[in-house]
Amino acid sequence: MPMMNLEREREVISLCQSLIQHKSYSGREDRVAGCMKRIFARLGFDEIVVDEYGSVLGCIKGNRSGPVILLDGHIDTVPVPDESAWKHAAFGGELADGNIYGRGASDMKGAVAAMVTGAAYFAADTRRDFAGEVWVSGVVHEECFEGLAARRISERIRPSYVVIGEASELNLKRGQRGRAEIVVETFGKPAHSANPHAGINAVYKIAALIQEIRKLPAPKHPILGEGILELTDIKSSPYPGASVVPDDCRATYDRRLLVGETAASVLAPIQAVMDSMEREDAQFNARVQIASGTELCYSGAEISGQRFFPGWLFDENDEFVQAALAGLRRAGLNPEITQYSFCTNGSHYAGEAGIPTVGFGPSRENLAHTIDEFIEVEQLLKAVPGYYGILSAVLGKWARQ
Repeated sequence: MPMMNLEREREVISLCQSLIQHKSYSGREDRVAGCMKRIFARLGFDEIVVDEYGSVLGCIKGNRSGPVILLDGHIDTVPVPDESAWKHAAFGGELADGNIYGRGASDMKGAVAAMVTGAAYFAADTRRDFAGEVWVSGVVHEECFEGLAARRISERIRPSYVVIGEASELNLKRGQRGRAEIVVETFGKPAHSANPHAGINAVYKIAALIQEIRKLPAPKHPILGEGILELTDIKSSPYPGASVVPDDCRATYDRRLLVGETAASVLAPIQAVMDSMEREDAQFNARVQIASGTELCYSGAEISGQRFFPGWLFDENDEFVQAALAGLRRAGLNPEITQYSFCTNGSHYAGEAGIPTVGFGPSRENLAHTIDEFIEVEQLLKAVPGYYGILSAVLGKWARQ
């Protein structure tokens, strides 16, 4: 396998910096999408697509028919609440002390830069003498909806295999817990707070319900761990109260999902608690549901859906897992096979669509969303031959020296 040279290293670093310098909060990814289109064109991708939601895709085609492999990255980032808190400019892409700094450096513009260049170098070195197609995605709205925008991508290109580029410290990931947002709501009866007995206080009802929910045992998986259920916010109505007994109260929970769990199976234990409380208290009235959301894309389209993003896990001896492992080792890496602790677009590709999926990316997951977020240049540059190696192992023969 050809090694990285100085020219290529400089190109990867420059591309990472450029992506960081294009601010791209969720729903405002148009500038970085335009940057990616120009990069795809400059690096000789055969097809460039911008879909309904604004996700940008580039394709390189081999000279023979074969499987379709998708290198999946997202180009949106979480906001920077206070740029003055950063030592390094939040959107400067500054190179210092062996790191590249800026929002999205770790999550996950560094990985996107490595995927784009890894695919381009693989195609150039092999003169496209491989079977199949390589697609690289820059997905929008991942920070809001893990996997929703990805649905349009898999509908369009029908990938045979997917590599998620989220940070893995150059290890190979074979699964993840999913995520669901669960809304519990209690209903009361409004009254003047000077005469509270004329009403039913929804906050008192939800307070009792929360205590019962806390008693529910968390399901466990031998690999993925616990299906954690954690209260994340609570809000009563009307708000502010202004001397009114609240007649509505909503609590939101974050539920980490294990393999095979469904919306119905996750809601059932909470519903059982509410049913029991309703039998004991004639004034108790509550409901539970999976939260839904709608966001506006920069393309003008709306993206909406339930906030239920399934977990997934492939066997360590799965054919694609082992092929990816062999490719990474051929690239000079020595990855562990582990699993993500957070949610990714794999919730769609693997969890919903059942497409063979692995994760591989540079950087450490605990750097995401932090002040002075950065990616280590060493990891960034090692990721490029990593993606190259996976493509070689899956799509065809190794590039000629």
